[in-house]
Amino acid sequence: MRLLSRPGAVVEAQALGYGVRLGASRRRSVMLTLDEAAFQALAREATLTPRAQGGWTMTARPEPVAPPAGRPGVIEEEVATPSGLVRRNLGESPIAWLARRRDRNGQPWLTPIEAAAGERLREEFESLGAQGRMTMRWDATPRVDGGRPGLAPAERDIAARQRIAKALTEVGPGLREILERVCLLGSALETAERSLKLPRRAGKTVLKLALQRLARHYRMA
Repeated sequence: MRLLSRPGAVVEAQALGYGVRLGASRRRSVMLTLDEAAFQALAREATLTPRAQGGWTMTARPEPVAPPAGRPGVIEEEVATPSGLVRRNLGESPIAWLARRRDRNGQPWLTPIEAAAGERLREEFESLGAQGRMTMRWDATPRVDGGRPGLAPAERDIAARQRIAKALTEVGPGLREILERVCLLGSALETAERSLKLPRRAGKTVLKLALQRLARHYRMA
């Protein structure tokens, strides 16, 4: 992108990949050769405009916009819950966002198993109908044979609620609450910390412990 930001620079398809020249003339030497994966990454990050003579120029180089601290994404909606309206992220789940974060040593905040367990719980919740998502009481649902083909929507909701209730029960009090906020309500970690009155930056430790128990319940670990 630094090369393409220079006046007259172009990127063109070649026999082996894509070549970046610091000028439209074919007499110019190729300064950099990109494979298909690198070119696709460039196309995602920059604005490439096709040239009539072939190839592309970079007409814009957008500055990366970092999301506000504690927010996993920027596409949100309000969802009604027994405690009132809460904002939920539609662009990326908090668990997926946290799984991409790394500490000062370059290590991921969450292991793949921890992230997979949290996403599984979130997907169970997302499978509920609108009414099921608005009534988050997990401990007194009637029993039904979950997973049977041909279940009516209400029966599928009951089965999913029972699976969620069992998972949260296995995680236990003191840990399940952060899963309810992060995995079910889609709250950012810092927001969950404040609502649970946890010490600053303690939410990550509590969440990891909860996800580890959840993974054991799902027999992922």
